[in-house]
Amino acid sequence: MSPEWLGVTSLVVLFAAIFIGFPIAFTLIAVALVFGYIGLDKQVLYLMTLQVFSVMKDTTLASVPFFLFMGYLLEQSGLMERLFRGVQLALGALRGSLYLAVLLTATIFAAATGIVGSSVTLLGVMAAPAMKRSGYDVRLSAGAITAGGTLGILIPPSVMLIVMGPVVGVPATDLFAAAVFPGLLLAGLYIAYTLVRSFLDPALGPALPPEERASSWGEVARELALGILPVVVVILATLGVILAGIATPTDAGAVGAFAVFVLTVLYRRLTWAKFRMAMKATLITSSMILVLVAASNFFGAVFSRLGSANMIAESLLGLNLPPTLMLLAMLAIIFVLGWPLEWVPIVLIVVPILMPLVQKLGIDVVWFCTLVAVCLQTAWLSPPVALSAYFLKGVVPDWDLKDIYLGMAQFMALQIVGLLLVLAFPQLALWLPAVLRD
Repeated sequence: MSPEWLGVTSLVVLFAAIFIGFPIAFTLIAVALVFGYIGLDKQVLYLMTLQVFSVMKDTTLASVPFFLFMGYLLEQSGLMERLFRGVQLALGALRGSLYLAVLLTATIFAAATGIVGSSVTLLGVMAAPAMKRSGYDVRLSAGAITAGGTLGILIPPSVMLIVMGPVVGVPATDLFAAAVFPGLLLAGLYIAYTLVRSFLDPALGPALPPEERASSWGEVARELALGILPVVVVILATLGVILAGIATPTDAGAVGAFAVFVLTVLYRRLTWAKFRMAMKATLITSSMILVLVAASNFFGAVFSRLGSANMIAESLLGLNLPPTLMLLAMLAIIFVLGWPLEWVPIVLIVVPILMPLVQKLGIDVVWFCTLVAVCLQTAWLSPPVALSAYFLKGVVPDWDLKDIYLGMAQFMALQIVGLLLVLAFPQLALWLPAVLRD
């Protein structure tokens, strides 16, 4: 068997093992070692050492624990509840106000932290009881909560974008800037959809009953100030300084983590138990991500050294398809893979395999990565994995899983609309990075 086909075989074995249920990181290392030793002999051991140490020395990845700590501490601090309460009181007289409150809160929270699971869980805990009391449609409510919670995977500072940067060789700051408008575009589509449907059919999202509205505008202003101002401070302390070029993602992540820590202390929400829980969750998740990145880099290096990536790229180029059609085919592959898989194996395994083809077709890498990021939101909303559905079902057990899936399907269609808009108008992703570079 030629080295190129040996690499392809290793890829088939890898995906088969992942689908069976073997741990991704250890499967990557084992498959790369076995097939690498067959094709490269002892050189594969030196390659593993080189790739692991290069990942561990990457300063950009050092920002992952900081952003994770921000998210977990915000989850423990109760600041998101204040934010939701303020928006809910301000919009109580509007049809579909709770949909709007959920989606605005999710968008703001996504810009403060890149964690998806926590957002869906917290939104379910905060919004579902009010939605049930107000007679909101279960499917549309479930869709708004799960779709809003997944915005954290795209809107910076997204952990996925931080991981994707070194994988494709693009600065994370460029990916952050490119994802801002597509993320806001999706949030806008979600908001417009829920409000239009509530306007056409008031039974889907009636205005809040008088007893749940604010007694005065002073109360609204107070809740908005206390709920939104702290999160705005966090966003300015992190995303603002990154996009302005004042600090690297690692430095900004450290500043943001410190800002969240100070805010939780000032709001008297911090306890030793909550702090310890946030630290433990940060340690576990960041260790998992860094091991995955190191393992995938090792597998990718073996795969490339065997010549398999170039063989696949040359074979696809030999089809003589137009670049746009080829791009659509790559996005379709990622979209379909997002159904059974999470974003981690797709970003760390599939995207590097496609990169030689992307470069040979002359496709802008930042634009391609943004399209991939929008595609990968479906990994959280599509069965059979659909982790957002299980997060929501866990905190709202009386909502039927079928209704949750049907609600998410509506917002998956909106995601596809958003993806096609970014595909048709590349400047939605490329304008802000170009402005910031100038």
